[in-house]
Amino acid sequence: MAGRAAAGAAGREAGCCVPAPVPDHRGQERGAVALGAPAGSPDRLPRLCAIPAGTFGMGNEGPDAVAGDGEGPVRAVTLDAFEIGATTVTNAEFAAFVRATRYVTEAERGGSSFVFYLQLPAAERAAARQVVAGLPWWVPVEHASWQRPEGPGSHVRERPDHPVVHVSWNDAQAYCAWAGMRLPCEAEWERAARGGLEGRRFAWGDDLFDAHGEPRANVFRGRFPDAPSPGWLPRPIEAGVGAPNGFGLYNVCGNVWEWCVDAFDPQDEPSAASHRISTSRRALRGGSFLCHDSYCNRYRVAARSSNTADSAASNIGFRVAR
Repeated sequence: MAGRAAAGAAGREAGCCVPAPVPDHRGQERGAVALGAPAGSPDRLPRLCAIPAGTFGMGNEGPDAVAGDGEGPVRAVTLDAFEIGATTVTNAEFAAFVRATRYVTEAERGGSSFVFYLQLPAAERAAARQVVAGLPWWVPVEHASWQRPEGPGSHVRERPDHPVVHVSWNDAQAYCAWAGMRLPCEAEWERAARGGLEGRRFAWGDDLFDAHGEPRANVFRGRFPDAPSPGWLPRPIEAGVGAPNGFGLYNVCGNVWEWCVDAFDPQDEPSAASHRISTSRRALRGGSFLCHDSYCNRYRVAARSSNTADSAASNIGFRVAR
């Protein structure tokens, strides 16, 4: 991989697998969104799953907990009933918001966003002038955005049901305000992601692999970051594929990171009421297609990460709640 110059200090305090923004991006103007709803389908809001009121054991204090992330101790958290997206918000759903409001995301206003280097053509990787210090697999790509996930030449028109990516926490908040919804807090996210299973690592149990030796989640296959398994591409998959958990949620482990409303303090224990706004760093949950045990095992349901509220990358999306 070419271009190992540091992109400022962005990577040194980055969350797991996710860089913080590079300053001094060039601004970008853009016209009306080009993506329409899937053929034969009207514009739609995300489908919600009902989560009943109840108490669950939140957190993890086992040997796989990431030191310093504030996963533990395990504590009883009681929540009222709520609803949460069956999937992360899709490109088609976000496009409906943009068409209605002409909203311009922070990545579009900034003129670039981060893309995992193996998502780029070889020539573009070789020509990269900058990567992130400490996270050299991230490339700041000019004009990469939710509509053009790998930059110019890519487009989401063929991926209407994939998770929208390159959206910041601020972008997600704008979508929620338009849709009459909100981001979940961490406690709500974890209760819903567990699907009624107590004390398990994942949404389906404790074993990542199925009977055929295949991961049950879209996480990095092969040797991270430079040797993915043959036939597997390092990118998000459709938001609603695979088996749902016990509450009907899809892909809560892996695929794309999901913003939560909470401010992030690794020394704090997140609670049902932690809707704090005192810091610009915000919680992320669920891991992404770049998670791998050799580097990052934060695709477990109790795992936590964070980034600044204006961060965007090719593995960050969000799920709504109400």
